[in-house]
Formats: sequence, C-alpha cells, structure tokens
Amino acid sequence: MNLFGFNPKNWVSWRPNGIGFVKPNHYAEMAKVVWENRDNLPLAWKILSKGVCDGCALGTSGLKDFTLDGPHLCTVRLHLLRLNTMPAMKVNALDDVSAITQKTSKELRELGRLAYPMIRHKGEVGFRRVSWDEAYETIAARIRKIDPHRMAFFLTSRGVTNEVYYVAQKAVRFLGTNNVDNAARICHSASTVAMKQMLGVSASTCSYKDWIGTDLLIFLGSDTPNNQPVTTKYMYAAKQEGTKIIVVNPYREPGLQRYWVPSVPESALFGTKIADDFFQIHTGGDVAFLNGVLKTLIENSQVDEAFISAHTTGFEALKAALLAQPWEALEKSCGLAQSEMRRFAEMLSTAKSAVFVWSMGVAQHEHGVDNVRSVLNLALARGFIGRDKCGVMPIRGHSGVQGGGEVGAAAWNFPGGDPINEENARKFSNMWGFEVPTWKGKAALDMINAADAGELDLFYIMGGNFLETLPDPKTIRGALQKPGLRVHQDIVLTSQMLIEPSDTVLLLPGRTRYEQRDGGTETSTERQIIYSPEIAPPPGEAKSEWEIFMELAERTYPERAAQIHFKDGQAVRDDIVQAVPMYAGIQYLKKQGDHVQWGGPRLCEDGKFKTADGRAQFTVVHPPEMYLAPGEFALKTRRGKQFNSIVQYDRDPLNGALREDVLMSAEDATTLHVKEGDWVMLRSPIGEMKARVKVAEIKSRNVQVHWPEGNVLVKHGECDHECGVPSYKSPITIQKI
Repeated sequence: MNLFGFNPKNWVSWRPNGIGFVKPNHYAEMAKVVWENRDNLPLAWKILSKGVCDGCALGTSGLKDFTLDGPHLCTVRLHLLRLNTMPAMKVNALDDVSAITQKTSKELRELGRLAYPMIRHKGEVGFRRVSWDEAYETIAARIRKIDPHRMAFFLTSRGVTNEVYYVAQKAVRFLGTNNVDNAARICHSASTVAMKQMLGVSASTCSYKDWIGTDLLIFLGSDTPNNQPVTTKYMYAAKQEGTKIIVVNPYREPGLQRYWVPSVPESALFGTKIADDFFQIHTGGDVAFLNGVLKTLIENSQVDEAFISAHTTGFEALKAALLAQPWEALEKSCGLAQSEMRRFAEMLSTAKSAVFVWSMGVAQHEHGVDNVRSVLNLALARGFIGRDKCGVMPIRGHSGVQGGGEVGAAAWNFPGGDPINEENARKFSNMWGFEVPTWKGKAALDMINAADAGELDLFYIMGGNFLETLPDPKTIRGALQKPGLRVHQDIVLTSQMLIEPSDTVLLLPGRTRYEQRDGGTETSTERQIIYSPEIAPPPGEAKSEWEIFMELAERTYPERAAQIHFKDGQAVRDDIVQAVPMYAGIQYLKKQGDHVQWGGPRLCEDGKFKTADGRAQFTVVHPPEMYLAPGEFALKTRRGKQFNSIVQYDRDPLNGALREDVLMSAEDATTLHVKEGDWVMLRSPIGEMKARVKVAEIKSRNVQVHWPEGNVLVKHGECDHECGVPSYKSPITIQKI
C-alpha cells in the first residue's frame, strides 16, 4: 500500500505542519523526551527498538506493528519511557511521609523507582526498608489467619504481562479465594459481558487491517487520536482506500476532525481531515440513537435477512420492541432528530462493510452493557460481523488489559472465560492439583465496598491508584484506610500508598515488563499475543511481578509449594496454554517479534458464533430514562494529555483545554452569561469543583471535565450492575463565580 500518494482533498491546510493550529507538536515533544531520558538514552533506545509498547493495546513491537509497514511511534509511549529509565528512589525518601503527602502524583513518580520492600505500621511517620523474607512472612502470617472471603487482590493494567496476570490469579486461588480482579472491570467489562452473551466471544472480532478499505469506520464514544495515537495512521491509510469515517459522540473531538500524523510526510506537512461525519448525541443517548437507526433499517427492509435467518436468534422480539418505541422518545433521549437517525441508517444501508469501534464513552455508564448490546444489534442486523472489512472492536487503552481477564485474573471467571461454578472449579482443581474455590469473587468495586464496610483484613493492590481512578476520592480514601494489612506492589510511588495504615502497609517493588525474567507477553486489542524480551536490569531488589505472587504463595503454605512453583517464564507460558487452550502458540514465543493471533484475523467467520446454539443472539434494549431538572447539565469525565491517571501535560494539545477547564457549548455559555475563561462552580449531589469555561463544539446541556480531577463530582457506587463498571457521569449545576 502506498501511504505517500498525496491527496489534497483530505488536507487540513496548506500551512506546513499546521502552524497556527491547536495541535500536538510531535517533534518538539520527541526532543523533550530525549532530554528527559538523557541520563539513560541507550536503555531508552533498547526499549523502543526491542520492547512491546507498554502504552495502549495496539501492540507495537519495537518500532513496527502487524498492520502497516514503516515506523510506528507515538507520544504516549515516549512519555512512558521515563518510568522505565529513571533511577531508584532514595531509600530514606519515605522516612517521614509528611514531607511528601502534598506532592502531586507526577512529583511522587519523579522521586524514582521503588527498589526495596518497605513497611509502615500504625502511628509511624514513614516507611522503613525490610528484607523480602520479612515482607513475605508479614503477609503470609496474616493470610494463614484470614478467612479467604476477607482478603482481596486487585491488578491494574499498567505494563503488566500475561504471565503476571496468570500466576497472580493462580496464586490467589491457591491461597483459597476468588477475590481477584483487574483494571478491565472499570473500563471494558461492559463490552465483555455483552459480547460474551450475544456473540459467544468477548474480544474484537476483527483486526486493524479490516479498518483499511472498509466502507464505514464508525467510532462511538471513543477518542483514539488522544488515547491510541497510532490509530491515526490506520485512519489515514483507510481514507486513502476510500473509507468513510463516522463519529458518534457528544463532543466533536478535534483529534477526530483533523490530525497531523508525524510518520506520514503528507499528513505531517498538511494534516489529514479524519472524520467525514459527526452525530452529536446526548451523554448516555447511545441506546436511543442506535435503536432509532436500527428501527429505520427495519422499517425500510434494509437489514440482512439472509444473515439474520441463518445465523441469529431473537430478531423478531427485537423488531417488535423497536417498532413500538416512539420516535419522540428516541429523539428526546439521544438529542437528535429522527432525520439524523435516518441519515445514519441510509449510510449503513448502502455500505457493504463496516467496522464499529467503541471505548469508555460507551462502556462507562450505569447502562454500559445495554450500550454495547445496541452496537452489536446494529452490526448483526446488517451482517457486519465475521467478514472481511467487518467487525466490532472494543478498543483497549492499556497494553496489559486484554489478556488479564482472558488468562483468569477476574472475580467472576476462571482462565479462558469459564464462569465460576462447582463444575469449572473441579476442572481447574484437577488441572492444578489443589482445591480451587467454587464461589464467585468480589469485583473491583465490591472490594472497595467491602473495605469500607470493614469486611477486608487484607487488601493487596498491584499497580494503579484507586484514589485517582475511581469516583468520589473521599470515600475511596476512607475505604483504603480500613483493612488491617494493605499491600502495594508497584514500580513507582503513588498517593494511595501514603494513606495512613490502620495497622500495616507494605510496599513491594516490581519489575517492568522490560525487566521481567525470561521476558513476557502482551495480548493486543486485535488478539495478537506478542513476546517482549528481557531488556534491562531492575533497580535494587525489584522482582518480576509473577515471581512475587508465586513466592508469597510458597511462603504462605510451604508444604504445598510445589503446586504453585514455576522455574521460569517459559514454564508459566506452558501452563497458560493448558488452562487457556485458545492461547495455543504462546508457548513458542521466545524472541523479539514472535507473535500469534488467537482466533485468527477474524472471529465468528461464516456466521459461526461461540454461543450454546452457534447463533448470535439479538437482545432487546430500551433507552434508559434520562432526566435533567431545569438548570442541570449532564457531566462526563474525559482524558486529556495523559495515560490512564498519569497526567503528562497541564494542557491538552488537541483542544487547548487546561486540566481545570470545563468544556461547554457556546449556547450554554450564553445561557449562563459566561464567556471563555470565566470561572464557574460545578456542583453535583456529592461535591463541587471550581472550573474555567472552555467553549467547545459539544452537545448543549452536556459538559466534560478532565479525569481524575472531575471524580470529586461523581458518586461512588453508581455502576452497571451486570458488569460492575462505574458510570463516571453525574447531573450538575453550574454557577458563575
């Protein structure tokens, strides 16, 4: 494919490199990263050229991927480099934590890598260094006395490998509990639940190559230029092949309107117009909008009757339900006129192929599962699953998260997605040689609620920072303070580690994926399992994270240590393939560039679904009741220049918004008698936040603030009860200061 054939109709401007536009300055950022890593540039280059990216889940290996030729490098990955190249934190830096409790998360990270186990007891002003033996024995002694229902283990996505997830969940079950969960619970669990029910699979049914040349590439509640920047190169290539890009979102994301792809000369010079059309719906209006689109297709006999008849069930019930949903209610709920839903339907009716991509804007709602179901209903009705240039893709924002649940680090499922029940527990008990608990475990929010209720004696948190990832940080802080033993396993210091212990807090230093003994693997959004080699020595006494879980389990029950021991990373991969047959091939990945795509390029090919009857299942979904009182606005949190909760810059180069800004429409600003730059107070039922007005192309009566800053406005516990994902939205009022 020729990526360098110039196409002026897609240019943003004749101004070279977008001079004068609000946009990322990629080359200046690259220079800053070089300067930031100047003390360890050889290692930085090794990581970029040999490692699998620890940023988003696109799956770049070295500087290449499996979709397009040429180099692939983004600023998200570059800004994560320092986490891997920085020196160790000074041992005495935590002697008195009062000196650092007011530091920002960025300042805490800049103290350096965690290098030694450390402990703090109630009443002590700080941490002291301990040996691994003392750390292990402290935790093991507690575990031996604790009811397994009263301990919980949470694993973030970070740069975590499949090996870490697998050994962790196996060790946790060896210790007698199913209370283990991973970061997918607070992002894409809605997608997992809906897809497993309707399609029999819970991962992307297509590959990135299917984007390029599909008739329609549809983004719903997703801002990939900000969160997965390399996708802009795929979108550029897709437009070269005639693909139309459609966006459904309350906000006309600037990065989806135009982008300057730095590795493509034409785009770097003149920019690329990305989206061909926007449909600006209300926050939470996805079901109503998509139901209206499908209702139109049904009324006009524009569904794929042959595909529906041969490969699906439940369509007649869905059809009857949709035809009974009045247009007035759909219009009110989604915020768009019937004519707009019909216009989108017309595009779908004439398209021979389409790929649907969605992210947190769809999943992170109290009705996130139904949101995803409505996407799947629409894709199935047109037969856009299991064919070339077709599919549904819940795009992942973190490099480790796709594999986490698949290899078993989940509270409700065993490895491979088997639900937790007596039959499956017996299967894994026979496979592993120890008794596996049969009861359903606590998911992430259940763990927090249990901690808050005084029902956890041990809370073991690997990575992440609940204080900056979950709604209502005041409640989260109180919950984290209650368990008698809190263990934080991580590579750098976070603010949640500094919460005073009710009894004991331990810090365990882990290695990054580039330091992991015998290397490790990541599973990308498109299901590529990719090997990343061991590249660098760790700081101090940091251990491979899978070894920490294994050694803790061995120390807890030494008489059974052989049941949980792995001699090396290869032994872990050999064990994974026994527990997760769909991961066949992972055992042969041994060097840089080795990869295998489980399931092949596309899942559900030829209409063969992994459901009980082999058919996809349409599901009736009703738009949620959405009510805003006069003067209220629907608030949703958003990402800026950041990776997860790691804020990289105070200003988002894609839209110019500062961290304290609130995005609102010009219409709403006029109604509130405010203008850009004015300070306002945002008030929700649980908190308030001072913010500065940033006028943006966003749907009227919808506003957005940055995450995690806006979490003070979002109520803890409001989540989708089918999957446990938090909603991250709230009704608010706005008053000029």
